[in-house]
Amino acid sequence: MISSQLKQRALMLVAAMALATLAQAQGYPNKPIRLVVPYPAGGNADITARVVAKKMSENMGVPILVDNKGGANGGIGTDIVAKAPADGYTLLAVASGPLVINPVLYTKIPYDPIKDLLPISQILTFQYVLVVPVNSPIASISALVAQAKAQPGKLSYGSTGIGGGGHLAGELLSLMSGTQLIHVPYKGSAPALADLLGGHLAFTYDTIITSTPQIEGKQLRPFAVSGPTRAKSLPQVPTMQELGYKGFDITQFVGLLAPAKTDPAIIARLHQEAVKAIKSPEVIQRLEVEGGNHLVGNSPAEFAGHIQRDLALYGKLIKDANIKPQ
Repeated sequence: MISSQLKQRALMLVAAMALATLAQAQGYPNKPIRLVVPYPAGGNADITARVVAKKMSENMGVPILVDNKGGANGGIGTDIVAKAPADGYTLLAVASGPLVINPVLYTKIPYDPIKDLLPISQILTFQYVLVVPVNSPIASISALVAQAKAQPGKLSYGSTGIGGGGHLAGELLSLMSGTQLIHVPYKGSAPALADLLGGHLAFTYDTIITSTPQIEGKQLRPFAVSGPTRAKSLPQVPTMQELGYKGFDITQFVGLLAPAKTDPAIIARLHQEAVKAIKSPEVIQRLEVEGGNHLVGNSPAEFAGHIQRDLALYGKLIKDANIKPQ
């Protein structure tokens, strides 16, 4: 009898906890949400976060405040969210690096991207565009490669940091073309583009959304995009694969995540709101039509699978290119 009573009480307790959790989720959100972007302002992930957060905020009826916490290739801001309370009020808007590159580039990082974070949705995928100053004597990728072969270790390119997508694209070009290119890391897209325009770099692989204004302003000349398909915002620019670099594909993501142990009902609500936001005409116009990104809005499980696949993909590239952290 006693064991039966204990079992009944346990079941009642579980049911009560489930109801309390459901009530909490149903009342969510009731205060501002902090959205951590682990990079300086102005980059692709930051622009994406601000555009999507604005729409989600309008739909959910609470402020969503973007908080830029750059450093350590995005690791500082990512760690902040990994260690934040799992209540749905501290979220992460992050590009691929901290989740699928840092774990294979560094021997030790302070967070586990699989165990410490819960995927909400992949917002978009993005690629890079190889650009040179409009007055550069280099007229094509074939000319760039020819010059690099004639002057080994002389041509330099910039990126937003070691292990970033622009760096990986440059390393992949170097591997596939048999050239020795010099990588110069920067703390963001803006200073890298400034040095490129100032004549201090030969080229750079930059995100399309950040380089498009200079391309349209006739300051930069694009040669190729890094993904398998042409960008909607740059339809005249071929892919690296079209130019003979078979298998060349550096395509990364921006996604939303929450601390581990966040209530599944809250994750489901955030996923619903994120997908709703990226289907809005203004978000499509800014991020896809103008920005050259591809909007996704997949499920938490699908996003988790994408993260696992990219960990393997970039782990191999980093090993093959012998990329080491500074």
